[in-house]
Amino acid sequence: MTAATHSTLFPQVPETADAVLDGLDPEQREVALALTGPVCVLAGAGTGKTRAMTHRIAYGVRSGRLQPASVLAVTFTNRAAGEMRGRLRQLGAGGVQARTFHSAALRQLQFFWPKAVGGDLPRLLERKIQLVADAAARCRIRLDRNELRDVTGEIEWAKVTQTVPADYPAIVAKAHRDAPRDPAEISQIYAMYEQLKRDRSVIDFEDVLLLTVGILQDRHDIADQIRGQYQHFVVDEYQDVSPLQQRLLDLWLGDRDNLCVVGDASQTIYSFTGATPDHLLNFRTRHPGATVVKLVRDYRSTPQVVHLANGLLSQARGRAAEHRLELISQRDPGPDPVYTEYADEPTEAEGTARRVRDLIAAGVPAGEIAVLYRINAQSEVYEQALADAGVPYQLRGAERFFERQEVREAGIALRGAARAGGNDSLLDDAEDLPAQVRAVLSTKGWTSQPPAGSGAVRDRWESLAALVRLAEDFARARSGATLSDLVAELDERAAAQHAPTVQGVTLASLHSAKGLEWDAVFLVGLTEGMMPITYAKTDEQIEEERRLLYVGVTRARHHLTLSWALSRSPGGRASRRPSRFLKGLRPGSGSLGTVASGGSGSFERGAAAGRRKPRGPVLCRVCGATLTEAGAMKLMRCEDCPSDMDEALYERLRDWRADQARELGQPAYCVFTDKTLMAIAERVPATGGELSSISGVGARKLDRFGTDVLAICAGGDGGAGHDDR
Repeated sequence: MTAATHSTLFPQVPETADAVLDGLDPEQREVALALTGPVCVLAGAGTGKTRAMTHRIAYGVRSGRLQPASVLAVTFTNRAAGEMRGRLRQLGAGGVQARTFHSAALRQLQFFWPKAVGGDLPRLLERKIQLVADAAARCRIRLDRNELRDVTGEIEWAKVTQTVPADYPAIVAKAHRDAPRDPAEISQIYAMYEQLKRDRSVIDFEDVLLLTVGILQDRHDIADQIRGQYQHFVVDEYQDVSPLQQRLLDLWLGDRDNLCVVGDASQTIYSFTGATPDHLLNFRTRHPGATVVKLVRDYRSTPQVVHLANGLLSQARGRAAEHRLELISQRDPGPDPVYTEYADEPTEAEGTARRVRDLIAAGVPAGEIAVLYRINAQSEVYEQALADAGVPYQLRGAERFFERQEVREAGIALRGAARAGGNDSLLDDAEDLPAQVRAVLSTKGWTSQPPAGSGAVRDRWESLAALVRLAEDFARARSGATLSDLVAELDERAAAQHAPTVQGVTLASLHSAKGLEWDAVFLVGLTEGMMPITYAKTDEQIEEERRLLYVGVTRARHHLTLSWALSRSPGGRASRRPSRFLKGLRPGSGSLGTVASGGSGSFERGAAAGRRKPRGPVLCRVCGATLTEAGAMKLMRCEDCPSDMDEALYERLRDWRADQARELGQPAYCVFTDKTLMAIAERVPATGGELSSISGVGARKLDRFGTDVLAICAGGDGGAGHDDR
């Protein structure tokens, strides 16, 4: 999913260079006009930094002061690079290179490798985790799945900070970094990993940057050739640059200074990957004559959201906090942020799902709502709650829009209809371009009304509906456009990964939400130990957690809800405390001097907390230990305790669930999750009361599916069916 925008999807290409500047505010215009020398743009959240960057490049190209092929714009994600390419194309500057650091370096490496080294470039390793596992095995070090992932992350951090295996233990100690294993062991695994790569003639993504740096350092002729092509550089999200990326950027630049960097130290949230805001904060020291422009007009969020964001940062400490930007909202007032306290995590998830459903009923599109949490492990309870509430959702990081099977099939059908032209009978009664698209896509599953449910059938329909909306916008923006024109537009957007928005509530971690925005945002699980996360120990680590929450707050345009639960499980001791970052901001939490004017918003206690029947701690039925994990509570046993599951019953339940999901047009998890089916197969309930005591079987599902499930547990086929209540 890409961040939705409220501007026209297909604006007219500006007729002149000066027209490119139309609509920019004074600070954005200053950025656009600063075409030479070092330029540093300090851009707060929602202040239009991408607009300023792309209009700067486009103005330079359209005025003849920049040659398109001489500009290299680099950023950190394919999505951001694709958005930049799309905007530049709409501004009449389509020949500019906009790439990620890795993509730009890989192109150069592939081109110059035969000349610099000889032979073919070694194969690029898509996933390094298996090779790390092999390296650990060679070192006779046992790693479980989680340790393997963490050690892989440590190797990536070491490489982007240019730390060699032998130096790793000392560097980790100096950086006060918590290593997932003994640093000496990680150093050993790291060294073996590098050896295995050489033995197998493969390179990883970090090697792409390291090898490019090595070639540019050693081969001045190649460095001069690259510098001869690229004269002007633009770097987005400069606060996230790693030492290795900065070294590559320095080599690209040489002794020149035509560099424009854009960033916000208050949005530095990736230091665990090697990112550091030091390059942004030191820019004026390295370039004393740099032009510095601050963008503080927030066009994204209401004054209420901006007020909370500013209050949050006013409590920050450290060097990044000294350079914080005070945002000024440019939007009309909206509702105050809502702070909600719940008794336990399942109640918090259920309350959030109800609020989401109410927003959708009030007219907020599902695709304009997000539920954001600190770690991915928190998603399960929200997935379950939204599924129970009948709310469609999508997990951030799902398959790209133009790579979906139904979108590829639709593209083929539209291309065929465009080639056939008037000879396609499907188009006989279609009066305009949108009608033609609707006619063609009706053969692929599009209908004027969405199907019921929130599963695979609905997902397919939403993809096709997004193409229909795209065609309608295209026709309004391009009078007289043909089906062939639309197909060409789709091909260009696919190449740029510039996808239309698909409807569905987004579930995402705070880190993966960076760069996105929604009309309504729910920030959940805001308790001490989760925000800040329990392993954030140093002052700088705590401040990065504060910045992470700031990023979450600034994703919201209009509605913002912040919530927390006093205990993890139903009936547990209410020992949790709201995040320290909310002190002085939420009503009734006191003031902290500089935020004496804060504390706006409404405070609620989750209504569901009073209705939930109190229960004691959930104990493992095998060993008697107190259970805290959601999955373990479903099974009523520790994950590691032996299972007495009836495998045949479990398979019958899975088959039944698949039939139900197909009939309802929903994903299987909307019927019952795998863990719930496992719990049923382990406990084999004989009555409705026994079935309803299993976590994940609420009253609605008991009423809807209980007869079938009990029949299957009794040895039947579950053919009683269900109603559609």
